[in-house]
Amino acid sequence: MFKRGLWLLMLCAGAAQTAPSELRNVVIMLGKPNGELLRSVQPDGSIKVHFEFHDRGRGPATDSVYRVDENDLPVLATTSGVDYFKVAVAETFRREGDQASWKNRAEDETRELAAPGFYSSMNGPPEELAMLARALLKAPSQKLALLPLGEAVIRHVEDMEVADGPKPIRVGLYAISGLDLVPVYLWLDGDRQLFAQYSGWQSIVRAGYESSLEKIGARQQEIQKASALERARTLTRRLDKPLLIDNVRIFDPAEADILVGRSVLIDQGRIVSVHEQGVLDVAADVQRIDGGGRLLMPGLWDMHAHLSAGTDPLIDIAAGVTTVRDLANDAEQLSALIKAIESGDDIGPRVIRAGFIDGRGPYAGPTKVFADTEEEMRKGINDYADAGFVQVKIYSSIKPELVPAAVRFAHERGLRLSGHVPAFMTARQFVEAGADEIQHINFIALNFLYDKVPDTRTPARFTGVAEHLPDLDLGSAEVRDFLSLLKERKTVVDPTLSTFEGMFLGRTNDPSLDYAAILHRLPATWQRGIASGTGGLDVPKGQSMRFRVAYQKLIDLTGMLHRSGVTLVAGTDGTAGFSLVRELELYVAAGIAPREALRIATLGAAEVMGLGDRYGRVAPGYVADLILVDGDPTLVMGDLRKVDTVIRGDRLFDSAALFESIGLKPWRTP
Repeated sequence: MFKRGLWLLMLCAGAAQTAPSELRNVVIMLGKPNGELLRSVQPDGSIKVHFEFHDRGRGPATDSVYRVDENDLPVLATTSGVDYFKVAVAETFRREGDQASWKNRAEDETRELAAPGFYSSMNGPPEELAMLARALLKAPSQKLALLPLGEAVIRHVEDMEVADGPKPIRVGLYAISGLDLVPVYLWLDGDRQLFAQYSGWQSIVRAGYESSLEKIGARQQEIQKASALERARTLTRRLDKPLLIDNVRIFDPAEADILVGRSVLIDQGRIVSVHEQGVLDVAADVQRIDGGGRLLMPGLWDMHAHLSAGTDPLIDIAAGVTTVRDLANDAEQLSALIKAIESGDDIGPRVIRAGFIDGRGPYAGPTKVFADTEEEMRKGINDYADAGFVQVKIYSSIKPELVPAAVRFAHERGLRLSGHVPAFMTARQFVEAGADEIQHINFIALNFLYDKVPDTRTPARFTGVAEHLPDLDLGSAEVRDFLSLLKERKTVVDPTLSTFEGMFLGRTNDPSLDYAAILHRLPATWQRGIASGTGGLDVPKGQSMRFRVAYQKLIDLTGMLHRSGVTLVAGTDGTAGFSLVRELELYVAAGIAPREALRIATLGAAEVMGLGDRYGRVAPGYVADLILVDGDPTLVMGDLRKVDTVIRGDRLFDSAALFESIGLKPWRTP
């Protein structure tokens, strides 16, 4: 997954003289505590911060020490511990006069400062966000340069009384621009200390005030929704009349050919007709687009998404992703987002909902629905079916003996069942129990490594693959037999190759290629994080080659699945608008022809979800989810990043305008 939320949590410490010497904040994930942020002021004035949270065997655990000047700018910052992937962290920053120096896994720099600046740690705790806020509030024009690059600006939004805690407290909402595509929000108390940082997935809040999250979260969401509504009203063109797209080349995945010199008529969100250019006689008041000989093709599908409100849905549309399948989310928040998108109050793709169920335990996934008995499994599946979900995804802590019942309950309600292969179960057993689909290519590889990696609830499902997959003979009878079983049972595989690229190949100052093609289009703060190459797994000394070989074998295995007749779906487990094209480029690297890869991400995905008669083609009667591409991805898959126009039924969007509205450079820049 593209870990933008984690970057912001750790990117962005200053104490007011009246502030308490000790403060404790709780990390909340989907309504449950799973970590803490401890801040204490020492007798010498230094600030100590401990931060950790737990996420299925992952999660950071760091200890930081800060000293700040009279303007709350750090003059010393040190952080040690481990990052999200349990890689060792040792980061230092010092400023003496106008000279600043910092060192971390990726940087070792000394710089003369022309003006005051705030150092953004690579692995600092969320307390730094509050520290940055205090420094910004003291700065002229409430603006500061960020070190080593970027600029931040703060704005006070409003105040609120909070009574859900040990005593009533007045808190203020602040918005900091310059860290993300849209402002980053945080709540400070009267001493300008961190009270809360809210998001729908993971939040931080003052201990004792956990019940206040609902109130402050609702208010923050109202403010964010207002911004989304303004973008939607400005950037959505409603097609209230028929639209003729003239002079285009057409790629229809059903035929896998390119038709030149065509016109396509759309009305009421559907394709009415496809003709040779100049043949169709239309009314004078029909809207027209001159395709300029560009390629018209169906909108893309991301079959492994975790959609959240904010910029991700807009980025998906801007990149030509018109449908996503959400495989794990907070049901209430996802429903609210879908409602906003479909009503036109926000911009985003169509969303197919899959429910998420896991078993209880120390490595349970982020869900509110757990099943340790058949009765709980039946109830969870029935609740999802009653709410209109079409699929259920089970996770790594589900008891293997519950899988056959889960399949039975899901199929009785007409739902597909997919998931991680539960721990202490092989992929073969998962398929033989009746599962319809397997998420992630590493679980296919782990089928052959069960004697070495039986417990896949932890990051061992990644590191075990890196350690042992290089020794597996992909041409062995064992591998061939399993691929035959997948084809026979019509089991679908969702590889998410792009998810593992940075994880397996990223090295300090040697990043993988997953974001190389779009790096220049991203904000400076993001470029720093990506270019550092520090987001991958910890590679033991002397094992770098094995990690690279293991990843290549995951690519090869994906190609073997396709050539064996196993159905693939293209998913990113991240932001589709950033990663889906890379996923398809990796399919091409696996030996899948570009036209076949495009079919996987369009008509093939629709067929898997039983919607192939309505979506995924440029043909009369089909829903008009279309993209106009200035290039030919049937020859060069990277051309799929050159989307100019996106049509999602009765709505039309200019890709460049969408990207520019959130501070991203469009693919075509002067």
